[in-house]
Amino acid sequence: MSHEAEKEAAARASIAFVRDGDVVGLGSGSTASYAVRFLAEQVQNGLKIRGIPTSVKTRNLAAGLGISLTTLDEFQQIDVTIDGADEVDPQMSLIKGGGGALLREKIIASASRKLVIIADSSKPVPMLGKFPVPVEVVPFAQALVAKEVAALGASIRVRLDSSGKPFVTDEGHHILDCHFGPIADPPALAEKLEDIPGAVEHGLFIGMASVVLIGKGSGVQEMRAARPA
Repeated sequence: MSHEAEKEAAARASIAFVRDGDVVGLGSGSTASYAVRFLAEQVQNGLKIRGIPTSVKTRNLAAGLGISLTTLDEFQQIDVTIDGADEVDPQMSLIKGGGGALLREKIIASASRKLVIIADSSKPVPMLGKFPVPVEVVPFAQALVAKEVAALGASIRVRLDSSGKPFVTDEGHHILDCHFGPIADPPALAEKLEDIPGAVEHGLFIGMASVVLIGKGSGVQEMRAARPA
């Protein structure tokens, strides 16, 4: 099965976590877009939900498909959020933000009773870090943040858009893609990144996922965090 088919299978399985009347966080990226489309099909069949999108791109997709949208101004508690990930480790720690929406994604995830992560079979890893950790920064502080993150052991690239200029997030920030290599202690690194002035948010999502659905071969594997013995 191709990765696209695996994404689609995981996204379809995630719809089972949505109930009539739910406020639903709508993730960003190619995998999450499948879930938005499948939710829209259910809305056409009578499912009543209100969506809170994690990006302008997702908002436009959902609105165009007929999903009723709302905001955090109206609802500070979200029933379930469906989103993708760039890497998932056995503890269900995540790297997210490859699409540039990590700040809004983390805000929505933090407000969610349940966070359902959907991914293809290339995303589970024994240890996070092959994929760079995105760090969203205030442009004014970009050089300072880059210096501080480099001191933690990362090689850093400023993310560029298709025209070669710095990528600008929906909130007007830039992104540093930070290659740490294997991350032995994701919670400790997350804490260090959070202490850097000018770093608005980072792509390490620790202890946030409720369940991870991995499209694998012809089926979908449900992943739960490993618990201490």
